[in-house]
Amino acid sequence: MGGEKDQAKGRVKQAAGDLTDDDDLKREGEADETAGKVKDKVDSAKEKADDAIDSAKDKLT
Repeated sequence: MGGEKDQAKGRVKQAAGDLTDDDDLKREGEADETAGKVKDKVDSAKEKADDAIDSAKDKLT
């Protein structure tokens, strides 16, 4: 969920940077959006690892 929030924040900053011709704000928005995407990927990988661990535990019991 946090990743989606960061991505949205990044898109808003990029749009504001475009409107105001502020390159720093655009870059900050791009960084926020990328960070959000990374957070989503990490969360997804963590969930898959947790599922694999649970599956392995179930097979052992």
